[in-house]
Amino acid sequence: MLSNKRIQELELVMEFEKVEECFKEVSSWLENVGRKRLKETINLDDSLEMLLQAQKQFREFDLVASEYCRRGQEALKKMDCWEDFCSVDVHSYRVKLQTYRDQLEEFCTQLDEKRHQICETVRLYEFFDKVRQSICCMEEGVKA
Repeated sequence: MLSNKRIQELELVMEFEKVEECFKEVSSWLENVGRKRLKETINLDDSLEMLLQAQKQFREFDLVASEYCRRGQEALKKMDCWEDFCSVDVHSYRVKLQTYRDQLEEFCTQLDEKRHQICETVRLYEFFDKVRQSICCMEEGVKA
C-alpha cells in the first residue's frame, strides 16, 4: 500500500510539472499584461462617447483575459486530487498550487469588478445623457 501511495505521489508530481508549465505562462501574462491593463484601464469620467470607446477596448482585453483565467482554472482543476495527499513530499507542491490559485482568483475578481464598474458607469452616463437631452428639450419648449 505504501508503495502504491508513493507511486501515486510521483505521478502527481509529474502531472504538477505539466500544469506548472501552463500556469507559469498564465501567471506571466497576468503579471506582465493583465494587471497593468487593469490598472491602466480607463479614466471613467469622460464623455459618454469616450466611455463607450473605452468600454469597447476593455471588452477586447476582457476576452483575452477571460481566456487566460479559463486556462488557469482548467489547469488548477486538474490538480484538485492533491487535496487527498498530505505527505511532506507533496507539501511544497501544494503550497505552490495554492499560490497559483490565489493569484488567479485575485485577478479574476479584479477583472469582474472592472467589468461591472465600466458597465455601471456606462449606464449612468447614458441615463444622465437622456436627462440632459430632456432638460434641453424642456428649455427649448419654454423659450418657444
